[in-house]
Amino acid sequence: MKIVTICFLLSIWVPIHTDAQSPFDTTLYGRNDQVGKYIPTRGIRLYYETYGSGDPLLIIHGNGGSINNFLYQIPYFSKHYKVILADSRSQGKSIDMGDSLSYEMMTDDLNALLDSLHQDSCYVIGWSDGGINGLLLAMRHPEKVKKLAVTGANLTSDTTAVDPWVYAWAKSLNDSLSKLRSTPELKHQLKLLHLLSYEPHIRPDQLSTIQCPTLVIGGDHDILKPKHTMLIADHIPQSYLWIIPNSGHSTPIHFKDVFNETIDHFFANPYRKIEKFGRFD
Repeated sequence: MKIVTICFLLSIWVPIHTDAQSPFDTTLYGRNDQVGKYIPTRGIRLYYETYGSGDPLLIIHGNGGSINNFLYQIPYFSKHYKVILADSRSQGKSIDMGDSLSYEMMTDDLNALLDSLHQDSCYVIGWSDGGINGLLLAMRHPEKVKKLAVTGANLTSDTTAVDPWVYAWAKSLNDSLSKLRSTPELKHQLKLLHLLSYEPHIRPDQLSTIQCPTLVIGGDHDILKPKHTMLIADHIPQSYLWIIPNSGHSTPIHFKDVFNETIDHFFANPYRKIEKFGRFD
């Protein structure tokens, strides 16, 4: 039986008591032979797809996900943007047989992809681990990011950031799987689960280096604590904060319409610094 370790995908699965087919299993996104391409970079072949035309927009998926997780964002944003999506290293079609995996590796892969596409800078949306990659891209390659929107991102994996039940579940699963006889599939899953249980390690003060306007998003019942989402926004110089009520981790799915419209508005309008008497407005 296939081992499934990734928590954010749990929220988008079709319930097991129904016979309905998930749209994530049937969408062409992530398996589109007409637009899908590979680039050799940094020891792997990175799979990517592009849609639409206009200003470039990079959209980054979460742990264990793939391009198809954004089936509700691609048709919306591709009307006005050149949407660029990749299967992150060791996920989807971007196979990596190496022993190690880190957010920094994935971030530098995305930077290499942008270079190969001759994109000097772009707008960026990141979900979950993709949000972490978005933050790191703005920190490690600041010239590449015009504006950044992240949802469900975290700086650390401990209970200051993560819901205690989710934290205990991930650690328990990691410990249990580590005791099993090693197979290629198990090795792959443990690489991803290691990220979920032990990474990243970003200090809040490091966020002060982010130069681009940033929209920081989280659900009020996210797997990441709202106060941690607020911490991220508080340490980015030009940030907006959006905590979505009655929402878990899957904001791009369950709140897709307002999610898309709010980010689109954020991208289209100048960042507004609100201070002094402006705070009364």
